[in-house]
Amino acid sequence: MAADTTTTSSTARPAARPTGALSVWEGLARQYDYWLTVYKRTWRGGVISSFAAPLFYVVAMGVLLGGFIDADPDTLEGATSYLAFIVPGLVAAHAMQIAVSESTYPVMGAIKWHKTFFAQLATPLAVRDLVNAFIAFVVVRVATACGVFMLVLAPFGVFESWWGPLLAWLSQVLVGTAFAVLTFGYSARLRSEEGFGVLFRLGVMPLTLFSGAFFPIANLGPVLEWAARLTPLWHGVSLSRMFCLDTVDWSLATVNAGVLVVLCLLDWRWAVTGLDKRLEV
Repeated sequence: MAADTTTTSSTARPAARPTGALSVWEGLARQYDYWLTVYKRTWRGGVISSFAAPLFYVVAMGVLLGGFIDADPDTLEGATSYLAFIVPGLVAAHAMQIAVSESTYPVMGAIKWHKTFFAQLATPLAVRDLVNAFIAFVVVRVATACGVFMLVLAPFGVFESWWGPLLAWLSQVLVGTAFAVLTFGYSARLRSEEGFGVLFRLGVMPLTLFSGAFFPIANLGPVLEWAARLTPLWHGVSLSRMFCLDTVDWSLATVNAGVLVVLCLLDWRWAVTGLDKRLEV
C-alpha cells in the first residue's frame, strides 16, 4: 500500500524546469553545434536575399535613380550624393528585415511544428538559454550580411572616413539585435502564422519606407517627423548615416544608441517571459 502511494505521488509531480543554473556562455556553448549545423544547411538559401538583392537595390536606387537627383548636402543630411545618402539607411533597414525574417517563422516552427524548443528544454538548458542562443544566431546572420554589404559598397566612394563604416556596422548590428528580440517575443506569443502578414505589412514595410532610409524625415512634416523619430529603425538609420558620412553629432548618437540598447534589454525580458509561458505544459 505504501509502495502504491509513493508511485502515484512521484508520477503526478512534473519534473522541475531548469531555472538558469548554467551561465550565459555555457548555455550558448551547449547549443553551438546545433546552430552551426543549421547554418551549414541553410546559408545557401539566404545568399540572394542577404547579399545580391540589396546590392541590386543600391545600384538601382542609388546609382541609376540617384543620377537624376541633385545632391544638396543641406537637404541630404550632409551627403554629397543621393547614393551616399541612401546607402547607410538601406543597410540599417536591411539589418531590420533580416532580424525580423529570422525571428518569425523559425520561432513558430521551433514551438508549433517541429518542436525543437521542447526537445532542447528537456536538457539542462533553461528558457533563457534557448532565447540567448537563438538571438545570437540571428545577430551573427545580421552581422555577416551587413559586413559583406558594407565591404561591397566601399569601392563606391560613399564613406567619408576609414573608422566610420566600422561604427556604422556596429550600429546596424545593434538595430538588428533590437528587432530580433522584439520579434522573438511577438512570435513566441503568436498562435497562428497569419499574424506574420500583419507584422510585415503594418510594421516592416512602413518602417522601411518612413524611417529616413530613402528620404529625410523632415519631408514628412512636423507631426510625422516626430512619429518617425520614435521608431527604433530611425535611430539605427541615424547612427549608420552619421558614421558613414562623418557628420557625427555625439549627443544625438548617444541618444540613438541608448534607445536601442534599452529596447534590447526590455525586449529580451519580454521574449524570455513569452517563450516561458508558451512552453508551459
